[in-house]
Amino acid sequence: MQRTIPTHAAPLLDRFGRVHTDLRVSLTDRCNLRCTYCMPAEGLDWLPKPDLLTDDELLRLVRIATSRLGIRSLRLTGGEPLLRRGLPELVGRFTALPDAPELSLTTNGIGLARQAHALQAAGLSRVNVSLDTLRRDRFREITRRDRLADVLDGLAAAHAAGLDPVKVNAVPVRGVNDDEITDLAVWAVENGYRLRFIESMPLDAQGAWDRARMVTADEILQELGRVFTLRPVPRADAGRDANAPAEQWRIEGTDAVVGVIASVTRPFCGGCDRVRLTADGQLRNCLFASEESDLRALLRGGADDAEVEAAWRASVAGKGPGHAINSADFRQPARPMSAIGG
Repeated sequence: MQRTIPTHAAPLLDRFGRVHTDLRVSLTDRCNLRCTYCMPAEGLDWLPKPDLLTDDELLRLVRIATSRLGIRSLRLTGGEPLLRRGLPELVGRFTALPDAPELSLTTNGIGLARQAHALQAAGLSRVNVSLDTLRRDRFREITRRDRLADVLDGLAAAHAAGLDPVKVNAVPVRGVNDDEITDLAVWAVENGYRLRFIESMPLDAQGAWDRARMVTADEILQELGRVFTLRPVPRADAGRDANAPAEQWRIEGTDAVVGVIASVTRPFCGGCDRVRLTADGQLRNCLFASEESDLRALLRGGADDAEVEAAWRASVAGKGPGHAINSADFRQPARPMSAIGG
C-alpha cells in the first residue's frame, strides 16, 4: 500500500532539498553470525543493555518520525533484529500507530522460520534476507557458523507467510563467492525470490575492506548476461521500489526481477531519502556519517516531542552531499555496520 506523508507533517529536508521518508531502526547490535567481512571471529563488545532504547522509547521516536517528520517507511535492522525479545509485539505496536509506516525487516534469516507467521500477523510487510552463498561449506567459512539450512528454511517460511516479495541480498567478493553470481540468480528465479546484488562497502569492524576485491555492478551484470537476457526496468515502472537504491533488471522469459546496488561505483546519494537510528538511540543522517545526534539523551532527559523533532531536523539539515567513498578525503565510520544498522 502506498503511504502518504501526513498532512500535518512538514517534510524532513536537508540543505540540498532531499526529502527523507525512510527510517532505518537498529534493534540490537548483537548478531548470531560472525561474518568475515563484518566482524572478527570473537565478535565485538556489545552495547550494555541499559544503553539500548527500550520498546517504549523506540515507539515514541517512531511516532514522532511518522506524525511530525513525514516518515512513511520503517525498516527494522541490526545486528540481527530477530534477536530482539518480543519482536512480534513490538511490530504490532508500530503498526498500531495512527500514522503507521510501511514496515519491513532486514535479517540474516536465522530464526525467521520460527517468527515469520507471527511477524506477518503483527503487520510486517516484507523481509530482506542476507545470503551470500548456496554452498554449505562456503557459508560456514564466510559466517563461521554452520547455519545455511536455517536461512533457507527462514526464506521458505517468509514466502509461505506472505511476506512478499521476499528479497535476498548478496554481496559478491572477488575470490570468495563471485563464482556464484549466476547460481544465486537461477536459484532465486526458481524459488520466487527477488535477488539483489550489493557492491561491497567499507563498513567492516576490522577496517580491512579492499576495493580490489569488490565486484562492481558492471561485472555483476556482465556475469548475469552470460546466462540471462536482461531488460532494464525504468524507475517509473518500479512501483513501490521506485525510490529504492537498486537498479532493476527484468529477466527475459520470466516474471523475475534482479537488482544491483552500485553503492560505490554509481552512488545514489543525490536521491537519498534515508535516515538511521542506532540501537542506542543515536541518529545518523548518512550510513557513512562521522557524527551522530543523541536522541536517547533527549528522551531520558525529559525533552518533549517538539524538542526531539527540532534535534532530528537539525541533524538531517546538516547532511552532506554524499558518502565520498571515491574521494581521497573519505574516512571509514568509527562504527561497523553491525552497530549502525542497515
